[in-house]
Amino acid sequence: MNTLRGEPMNEEDFLVLLAKRTIEEYLRSGKVISPPSQIPKAFQKKAGTFVSLHKKGKLRGCIGTYLPTQDNLANEIIKNAISAATQDPRFPPVDTSEMKDLEISVDVLGKPEPVKSKKKLDSQKYGVIVSKGWQRGLLLPDLEGVDTVEQQLEIAKQKAGLDGTPVEEVEIQRFTVTRYKMFKGKN
Repeated sequence: MNTLRGEPMNEEDFLVLLAKRTIEEYLRSGKVISPPSQIPKAFQKKAGTFVSLHKKGKLRGCIGTYLPTQDNLANEIIKNAISAATQDPRFPPVDTSEMKDLEISVDVLGKPEPVKSKKKLDSQKYGVIVSKGWQRGLLLPDLEGVDTVEQQLEIAKQKAGLDGTPVEEVEIQRFTVTRYKMFKGKN
């Protein structure tokens, strides 16, 4: 059993509770929390992460990194949790009154690998990155309303500003995700 701020928790809850505590503290005081002194061994590695916030089933913020920018997952999540809550350009910053209604998920990304064929993709199993030159778009796997590889690639191309570009003209990478979720009311 591990702890975060003295609270016992399962390893599966560690990353999501860290994201939640980070957002709460940042919204309350404007301060960035320090990473816990005891990080479970499984989370001492480097990896890209996404922190997603949902309110009443609707996206409320989602920011992440597809490659690691910090020295471990805890620091990556602290950075991305604050960004998801305060810097997603699609939404106003989260208010402290919303915390009780937020559902938080943390996705830990596997290393991206190039794919040569759409046949090597699965919208439920793999996330995708499409790129052409400096333009790049990413879409996580297993998202509500994204049921096909074609939909996944089209959305990723839109995010990259590559609407209308034939899929054969973009580089495609896939990655796996380990998703950790917490629904409102838990902890």
